Amino acid sequence: MPSSIARLLEVLGVSTRLGLTSFGGPIAHLGYFRDEYVVRRRWIDEAHYADLVALCQFLPGPASSQVGMALGIIRAGLWGGVAAWLGFTLPSALALVIFAYGLQAMDVADAGWLHGLKVVAVAVVAQAVWGMARNLAADRARASLAILAALAVLASRTAATQVLVIVGGGLVGWMLLPAAGTSPTTTGSVAVGRAVGVASLTLFFALLVGLPLAAQALPHHALSVFDSFYRAGSLVFGGGHVVLPLLQAEVVPPGWVTNEQFIAGYGAAQAVPGPLFTFAAYLGAVMRQPPNGWLGGAWALAAVFLPSYLLVVGTLPFWELLRWRPSFQAALGGINAAVVGLLLAALYDPVWTSAITGPADFGLALVAFGLLMFWQLPSWLVVLIAAAGGAVLGGLA
Repeated sequence: MPSSIARLLEVLGVSTRLGLTSFGGPIAHLGYFRDEYVVRRRWIDEAHYADLVALCQFLPGPASSQVGMALGIIRAGLWGGVAAWLGFTLPSALALVIFAYGLQAMDVADAGWLHGLKVVAVAVVAQAVWGMARNLAADRARASLAILAALAVLASRTAATQVLVIVGGGLVGWMLLPAAGTSPTTTGSVAVGRAVGVASLTLFFALLVGLPLAAQALPHHALSVFDSFYRAGSLVFGGGHVVLPLLQAEVVPPGWVTNEQFIAGYGAAQAVPGPLFTFAAYLGAVMRQPPNGWLGGAWALAAVFLPSYLLVVGTLPFWELLRWRPSFQAALGGINAAVVGLLLAALYDPVWTSAITGPADFGLALVAFGLLMFWQLPSWLVVLIAAAGGAVLGGLA
C-alpha cells in the first residue's frame, strides 16, 4: 500500500498532466478523467465513476473540477481533493494570469486580434446555449422557463436578479416539472465522515450568508472581491460557461474590470486547457486596484473554487440519500432550464453587444461557430483562427 504522501504526490502528478492536456470543455474533461482514472489506473469502477459524475452534475460549480476533487478525496483523503484541484487548475490559471500581464503591458485596446477574441466568445457561448438547450430545455415547459428567465435577466442586469432567477427556477421545477426516480448503480466508500460533511456544508452556507454582511460592515476591496467570486462560484449550475453572466455582474458594474477586458479574457480562456473557472484568475490579475496581479489572480481563484470543494466534501457522505429523489430531480430540472435562460441573456449582453459591431464581425462569428459546431475543431484552434481573422479585419479597416 502506498503511503499517504505517495498517494498525494500521485494525485498531484496525474491531475497536473490532465490540467496541461485537457482541452475541449467539461464534457471532454470527464472523458479524459474516465480514461485516466477508471480505464488506466482503476482507482474506481465504471459504475462508481458514473455515480460521481451524476453527483457533481447536481451540485452548483464546475462539474469536471468537482469530479476531479471527489476522485482525489477517494484516493488520498481531504488533502487529495486539494491536490487534484491544484494540478488540474494551476496550468490554465497561470496562462491566463500571464495573458493579463501582457494585456496590461501592451497598448492593445484597438488591436484586431483582441477584437477577434471578443468575437470568438460569441461563437463559444452560442455553442454552449445550443447544447445546453437541447439537453436541459428540450420540452415546452422547460423551454418556456428558459425564455422567461432570459427576459427577467435582460430586464434587470443585477447579480440579485440572477440569484432570484436560479432560485425561482428550482421552485417552479419542484412544483410543476415531472421527474422519474431511478435506482442507484453502486455504493462506494468515501474517506469523509458525516461530521466532516456537516461541518463543510455549514461553512459553505455561513460564508455565503456572512461574506456579504462582512463586506458591507468592513468595506475593503479584497473582502468585496472574495465575496463576489465566492458567491459566483456558489450559484453556477449547468457548467463553466454559466459563470460568465454571474462574474460580469459582479466585476464590471463596480468598475473593477472594463467590459472590453472581460470579454477579451473570456475569449482567451477558450484557448487554454483545464476548467473555464480559471477565468477568475485572469479577472483578479487584471483588476484596477489591489489585490491584483499574481496576488489578485490567486485570491479570486481561491474564492471561486472554494464553494465547489466545500460542497463536494459536504455532500459525499450523504449523496445516497438525495440523488434519486424525484422531487430533487424536478427542482434540478427547473434550475437547469433557468440557467439556459441566464446564458441566453449573456449571449446578447455582454457578449454580442461588446463584439459584433458590423457585418464583418458577424461573419467572423459565424465562421467560428461553424468550425466549433460542424467541423468540431478544438476550441483553442478556433480561438487562434478568430484572433487571426480579427487581425486581418483590423488591417483592412
